[in-house]
Amino acid sequence: MLSFEQFLTDTARRGEAVNTLFEERLFHLAGILQRITTALNEAQIPHEVVGGLAVLIHVEEANPEFATLTRDVDLMVRRADLPRIQHAAARAGFAFRHVAGVDMLLPAGAASATNAVHLLFSEEKVRPHDPVRKRIHGQEVMVVPVPDLLRMKLTSNRDKDRVHVRALDAAGLITPEVESTLPAPLLDRLAHIRSTE
Repeated sequence: MLSFEQFLTDTARRGEAVNTLFEERLFHLAGILQRITTALNEAQIPHEVVGGLAVLIHVEEANPEFATLTRDVDLMVRRADLPRIQHAAARAGFAFRHVAGVDMLLPAGAASATNAVHLLFSEEKVRPHDPVRKRIHGQEVMVVPVPDLLRMKLTSNRDKDRVHVRALDAAGLITPEVESTLPAPLLDRLAHIRSTE
């Protein structure tokens, strides 16, 4: 994986500007993502990136101008794999915690959930789907497809979810084809989000 220092060196060589606060946080998240996905891949545990980081990955690929940063890594996994996940994560330096109803993996030395990997369980809140392969800083990751990500964001409908929906929309990822997969209540919610920008 490309290091932050190498990224800065390469960017300076090209004479380009860098938003160091954004990029440093992105590299930090990518590092956490790389550590946990490597551990899960080695243990052959299916998983995929969801949440704000999935939005960032899709939007960055479609139109980086509309990318927004997220605070943490969210992974969708199967509940039945939780004991194996805990074991693989521990070997990679993560500690499992269950706090306020949320299962998470904290990197060694992390004092807060801000740097945690949050675990969401598949087939409990959303329908099953096939993830798509994406690359982030040289690391291949499995990411929830845009239609399913949009459905998750519209269903949750928190302030940060509406920000993510707007970013997906501004990047041109919410196409008529994607909209056609939404049920009427979520189409109404999407229309409301668009009308209140």
